[in-house]
Amino acid sequence: MKSSPPAGTEHPPENGRRFGSVEVLAVLLVLLVVFRNPLASLISGARLQTWTTVFVSVLVQAVPFLVFGVVLSAVIAVFVPRSFWARALPRHPALAVPAAGLAGVVLPGCECGSVPIAGSLIRRGVTPAAALAFLLAAPAINPIVLTATVVAFPGQPMMAVARGVASLVVAVAMGWLWLRLGRTEWIKLPHRPDLDGMSRGNAFWAAVRHDLMHAGGFLVVGAAAAATINVVVPERWLNSLAGNAALSVLALAILAVLLSICSEADAFVAASLSQFSLTSRLVFLVVGPMVDLKLISMQTGVFGRRFAVRFAPATLVAAIVAGTGVGAVLL
Repeated sequence: MKSSPPAGTEHPPENGRRFGSVEVLAVLLVLLVVFRNPLASLISGARLQTWTTVFVSVLVQAVPFLVFGVVLSAVIAVFVPRSFWARALPRHPALAVPAAGLAGVVLPGCECGSVPIAGSLIRRGVTPAAALAFLLAAPAINPIVLTATVVAFPGQPMMAVARGVASLVVAVAMGWLWLRLGRTEWIKLPHRPDLDGMSRGNAFWAAVRHDLMHAGGFLVVGAAAAATINVVVPERWLNSLAGNAALSVLALAILAVLLSICSEADAFVAASLSQFSLTSRLVFLVVGPMVDLKLISMQTGVFGRRFAVRFAPATLVAAIVAGTGVGAVLL
């Protein structure tokens, strides 16, 4: 008797084809070609160079970690038996959530890699709440990110401590919130080719190709959106908001979403925003690895739109609250 697929796995109709990331990228490229002359007249040479620089830098930062995450996801799918996760995580879902969040400490990667890994964990039978806690925690509390934060804020080691604490609080809280309010039908993982009939080598490369093509297109779309925001938002707007405590927190939270900086590099950007308070900059560091344009785009591609439109706003609110609270206590 064949076992049923994990909850949230989507099987497209046999006679139809989903509009996926590759199609999205193709449409975007066609639009750029069609409207290249109007766009060129609207954007000055300097601003176009800025857009190109930001777009390329986001991709250069993100692609290695995306590839790392995709490869690790394929390893989980092909080489790690389902029984391993039953032994590795506590059986009770409420206890599995913080355990999965703490597991993020051992993975040196960014948010781009954690998305396909979380999707693979769900496919292998891990409760979605635990996989989502890992997704949020891994890019924010791993040693590389925390070390970069210490280096970016010399003489202020509590900034790294506050970042780790606040990020873990958000990851665990969102996992528990999913246990309470989440629904299985909100997660629609894209259909991955059946790997059971293949050799391990062929199954591994099939999983890598599938996940890389599916997530890569959404990464390009997110990088383009982040580059556009960098060109459009005037710097003087930020300077005018820095003097108000509440508005500065909200401003840097929104800025973190829009800039879409890799978690290994965002501490140096936060350190450069010296006109803002430490608490508002902590919120910037907590929000960025959990909710940004490229991450929302990738989550849409991996988990589905119904998931992204619920999970991203809730995570943003939780990150702002936790970052502000921890900052008030520790900074």
